[in-house]
Amino acid sequence: MSADQRSPHSKDVVRDSNEDDPDAGRLMSERIASEIRSAVLSGEMRPGTRIRQELLAAHFGASRIPVREALKQLENEGLVVMAPNRGAWIADVNSEESIEIYKIREAVEPLAIGESVLNLTDEDVEALDRIVRELERVTTLEEYIQLDREFHLRTYSRAGMPQLLAMVERFWNSTQHFRRQFVSETYAKDGLPFSDPQHVLIMDAIRARDVEAAQVLVRLHIRRTRVVIQTTERGAVPPPASGRGALPRSSQFGLSRKKQ
Repeated sequence: MSADQRSPHSKDVVRDSNEDDPDAGRLMSERIASEIRSAVLSGEMRPGTRIRQELLAAHFGASRIPVREALKQLENEGLVVMAPNRGAWIADVNSEESIEIYKIREAVEPLAIGESVLNLTDEDVEALDRIVRELERVTTLEEYIQLDREFHLRTYSRAGMPQLLAMVERFWNSTQHFRRQFVSETYAKDGLPFSDPQHVLIMDAIRARDVEAAQVLVRLHIRRTRVVIQTTERGAVPPPASGRGALPRSSQFGLSRKKQ
């Protein structure tokens, strides 16, 4: 029986058999957070999707406690919104909010890469170079989105500024659906694979340990996406249907569309 077919009172009887064990509860919370995070970032769970905690608990065979902890973690990451007496839903931002976030990213991500470039190890550089080559061979949009994210966040990883890096990752999380739209409607519109010369230029700057060049290129890279979003907002291209569309895993995770 699927989670959405269980009795409405299942939340009263479904219990994690190890809920009194802190380690078991933590592992369950991490598992729940990991599966939801993966589904959100892959686009399977769309922005604005309502989360029913009791069905989520039933799906994972857990109590409500690890579910709440998982959702709190995802809220800290910018993936989930929780409000007293209103429940939880997958975080959503509109075009105006996304433009604001991209403007902030234009300011903070050059700082992140500037602090990181000189600390990247030879192994880091080799790994980044492999990712750039892989990006030019991928044949699906989701592969590209995942590798693009991995590339950029890894270029910042040696910044030694945990609060800055947490902020950057939160911004990436909250604008994932706009980034997917940008890639789909620009580079991937004629199909994959394709080459993004800006990735190659950023990689060249990293190899040369040229901090200033890396910062300038990252700023321009982010600005490019912001300009496309602004053009979309003016009506040149229809905006993403945020909060609408099929949800392949909604019945599994106890999700429903947030009313618009």
